Amino acid sequence: MEPPQETQTPPPSTVCTKCGGPTCLPTPPPPSSTPSYIPIRFPAVNLPTPPTNIKETIMRTPVPQSQKVEPITPPHTFTTPSKRIHSENDVARFNSLPSFHNFLGFVVSLSESIRSRKLSDPCHVSPAVETLSSILRSLADYVDEIPPAPQSARYGNISYRAWHERMSSEAESFMLKLLPPYFRDASVELVPYFTDSFGNSSRIDYGTGHETNFAAWLYCLARLGIVREEDYPALVSRVFVKYLDLMRKLQLTYSLEPAGSHGVWGLDDYHFLPFIFGSSQLIDHKYMKPKSIHNEDILENFSKEYLYLSCIIFVKKVKKGLFAEHSPMLDDISGVPSWNKVNSGLLKMYKVEVLGKVPIMQHFLFGSIIKWDGTEGSEVVSCTSLQHCHQ
Repeated sequence: MEPPQETQTPPPSTVCTKCGGPTCLPTPPPPSSTPSYIPIRFPAVNLPTPPTNIKETIMRTPVPQSQKVEPITPPHTFTTPSKRIHSENDVARFNSLPSFHNFLGFVVSLSESIRSRKLSDPCHVSPAVETLSSILRSLADYVDEIPPAPQSARYGNISYRAWHERMSSEAESFMLKLLPPYFRDASVELVPYFTDSFGNSSRIDYGTGHETNFAAWLYCLARLGIVREEDYPALVSRVFVKYLDLMRKLQLTYSLEPAGSHGVWGLDDYHFLPFIFGSSQLIDHKYMKPKSIHNEDILENFSKEYLYLSCIIFVKKVKKGLFAEHSPMLDDISGVPSWNKVNSGLLKMYKVEVLGKVPIMQHFLFGSIIKWDGTEGSEVVSCTSLQHCHQ
């Protein structure tokens, strides 16, 4: 008796018996070796949704509130700042410290200072703000004097290291332009925050951790009384705008790699704070809503006045393809009904996704200005005595 013969299933028909149309899609082409937009760390199409627990954590996080900066009074002993965060437990401890809440409260205060204001609106510009602007202009000039080296690599032009070395060599002299005689020793603490604000020269990269260092540097200047609350609008509209322009120039000139990108579920490959400040600018705007970012005429006509719109234009400049595919988070935010909700949501997201992440905060520095041991209260003085010290 012969063994039963195996029956083979006929291949599925590729033509419908009813309408004669094709029933199978053609084999997709192999993935392109050249991505359709730059910069990119992960493909932006057909991604799973972001982790639910992160979304829930952000939703349940209280909206950060503004705080007055706690001033330092001379005499004061400054120390070289060092890294203290190495684990989740360290991040949790930092999040419980007065220094954390005061720093985050400073960022919120900067955001509130620019609320419903255009970048060109008049504001108080102190000598300190003028000096800060001058420092950033000098750094931008260095880029023009140090052209990118000819190389085929897509990321990481080695000439950036020459720019970074020059910036670092001038850092102390920049600090001394800002510091009064009784705080000159503070340069040992300010220089590391300053030099870490512009990216990493070894990896030739830049990200939200470096941007946070720039905010920390401004916070240290506020604690030293060099910039005051009346300077906050100018710190955003004059100083931070120049910093953002400089970083975009560095990114495009030297092809900086995004540092620890969140992939497409981050706001941007490099920045976070301009979205916070920019959304605050647009609160209660009569005509522009979050969905207005999809209107090309609005972007073109108002991007020079509103940081959020300038960020959208820059993202569209460096990334090609459908906006919803390469920037799904920004696309989702455009569906939020009001800028006030966008701003509060971004502040919560900054606290959780930037200040609450070990890969970012492991590089953050702690010294005598931003303390690790949580004893800031002993250094609080009244405005009257601080003003007396400055006279």
